[in-house]
Order: sequence, then C-alpha cells, then structure tokens
Amino acid sequence: MSLDIHNVVQQIEGATNNIREQNKFYHEQLNRSYDTLLGSNATEIEAKRTSSNTNFLIPGISKSLSSKYKLPDLPENHSVLAVDGSHIDIDRHLPIQCCLINIGKVHIRYGDSPIAALSNHPRLFSEKEDLQLHETNGNRYQTLEGPLLGALRAVEEMISLADLMEETRSDTPTLALIDGSLILWSIVGQTYPDFVRNRLLDDMFLPALARLHKISRAVPLALASYISLPRSKEVANALRLDKHNCPYQNANCSIHCGSLTSGERPCDGFTEIMDRNLFDKLLEVGERSESFMSTSSIVERYYDHHKIHFYYLHVGNEISRVEIPEWVHSNKYLLDLTHAAIVNQCDKGRGYPVALMEAHEQAVVTNHDREEFRKVLEEALMRNNLPNYTSEKNRSKRTKWL
Repeated sequence: MSLDIHNVVQQIEGATNNIREQNKFYHEQLNRSYDTLLGSNATEIEAKRTSSNTNFLIPGISKSLSSKYKLPDLPENHSVLAVDGSHIDIDRHLPIQCCLINIGKVHIRYGDSPIAALSNHPRLFSEKEDLQLHETNGNRYQTLEGPLLGALRAVEEMISLADLMEETRSDTPTLALIDGSLILWSIVGQTYPDFVRNRLLDDMFLPALARLHKISRAVPLALASYISLPRSKEVANALRLDKHNCPYQNANCSIHCGSLTSGERPCDGFTEIMDRNLFDKLLEVGERSESFMSTSSIVERYYDHHKIHFYYLHVGNEISRVEIPEWVHSNKYLLDLTHAAIVNQCDKGRGYPVALMEAHEQAVVTNHDREEFRKVLEEALMRNNLPNYTSEKNRSKRTKWL
C-alpha cells in the first residue's frame, strides 16, 4: 500500500503554520543574540567559562566574539587534497557477514602545472578478525557495525588523507580537506568500552594527524575539515554567560537553575540560536569569523596537543564551519591558506568545495552498487558450491507478488 499523500498534505499545512509562528519568535531571539554578540566582553565570558560548570558546550575564546577577517590572497600555484568515504554496513540479510568501506581520493593542482587525479579504494571486511575491533592487550572486542563502522570510516578517511599527502608531497602550498568534523563525535555518548576509543583515536586517528603535522613542518600544508549547514550552538552558548543573561558570578547550571523549567532560566532566550545564523548577520561574502577552541570532552581527554579550533566562513550561499588543528590555527599563513583556498573551492563548486564534491563522487556507494555487491557475493558462493542463505524477509522484498 502506497503513502496516502492527501492525508499527509493536511498535516503538512498545519506544520507550516506552526513554523511561521516559531520563526517570528526565533528572529526576535536572533536579534537579541546578535546585539549581545556585538556588545559582549569576550575576556569576561572566557574567565567565567573557565570557572563555571555548565550543562552546555562553550568554546574557548582567545580574542573577540565578533571579529571578522577579509578574504586573504590565494597563491596561484597551490594544491588541494580531499578524501571522502562511504560504507556498506553488516547486513543480516546478506549471504555473507561482511562490510565494506570505500574511500574516494582527489588531488588537484592549480597554477603553472595543473593536474587532477581521482581514485577510489574499496576495502572488504569479511574475516572474523577484520569484523571486530580488538583490545590491544586483552580479550575484549567490539563488532564493527552501525555507528562504530561509521567512526572507523572517518578514521580511515584521515589515514587515507595522510597517505595521499605522503604520496603527492610537493613544495606548493597545499590544503588537505575532509568532509565533516575533525572530532569523532560518533563515539561520544555511545556505551563503548574505553578500549574502543583508545584503538580508534590513540592507535589510528591521532597518528594520522601527527603524520600530517610532521609533513607541515617541511612543506606548507594546512589541514581542515568542512561542515556544510552546521547546527552547532557553541558560540551562541557563550552569549548565555554574558553578565546581562547570567546573573551569577560562576555559572553552575545544576545548582542555580536545576529546578527551573525551560523558559524560566535567565539565559533561555539563547537556547535555540545556531551559530550559523549569528554569523550570517555578521559576515560578508568571503569573510571568516574569529577562531574558537573546541572544549569537547573527547578533545580534552584524548587529543592531547592536537587541539581543535573552528571558525565560521561565508562562502556565498551559506555559512559553513571550518575546523582546524592547533598547528594550523597558530600559524597565520596556514590559517589564511585554509580561508582563501576553501572560498576558492566553493566558488569553483558553486557553493561547496569542488575537491570534496569530486571525492564524494568517487566514494559514494549507490543503491545500484549495493545490489551489484549482493549479486557478486551470491555468484561467488555459487561458483564455489557454498550455501547461499538469505532471510525470507529479504527474499519477499525482491519478489513481486501482486
């Protein structure tokens, strides 16, 4: 039975009426938040942050909340490296227990000797040992599926980016770019044992970051991640500590406001504001915001000297979030290189970095690819006279009865 779209239309109309009222209230909040952004004292807010215990994430603020930076010059001769990944998860309906990660790689050089090299590298996980993440010195393991497989894919993307840079090392200024965050959020809040985080971060992800950092000491290399349509609220959260919004010298949310409901707390006027909306009002096309330091618990606990900073960038059609490691943030030339090269990439890609777009095209696993993957598995089993099991539910989906 197909969807009763006529029934849904009435529900959609009701939803849009609610959204209209919500938008009016949201813009009132946004204007108030923007005024606070322009008038707040960043030094006071940072001092209050370090002495407070809040239940929302606030970034480290080194300078101003409202500073902005013009688009710097981009060297004519420069390179952009990009990777992206996709995967096929373990599926109990498949005849073999396995999963696959496909990494797309792109190397584009601009200037006097332009080149473009595109490739993809699929990796099948089918052996029992490959399908489990094992404790380094112990007997515990975690099966690679669901969010954990997604986290491993993000790790493999960073490793592939380091490999690509080592393969294509040159003296030209280079931007190494990945899609998404430099912070492995997918393992935060999950009930994974500590050895999972240790294996993914200490043994795999952070060594790849260190390899890129080492290369950057010899050649002008800037690492960055790009987040389109970010939903972060960290800078907006910082405004909640402004003295006009939080009357307490030290903000301890549980003690001072733990018994209050939503709408009763003095900082509630800022809870729905997203950073991108604030900086859409502040920034002109091509400009970036001040950079801020992530205070995520996973960064503070595991990343050691690879602290993660971020800034917001007006690329024309949207405000994006760019994340960079400490060694890029502290080097003005590399920081400017990320700014200029990403804006240039978005110009070429009509709003999205063209190198990431190409990497995605190399990496994507379509529905057709998934069906072909299943067929190849079944054919391999048949050629080797092995049983080809699948669930009756899966068989029913592939069979037209009426």
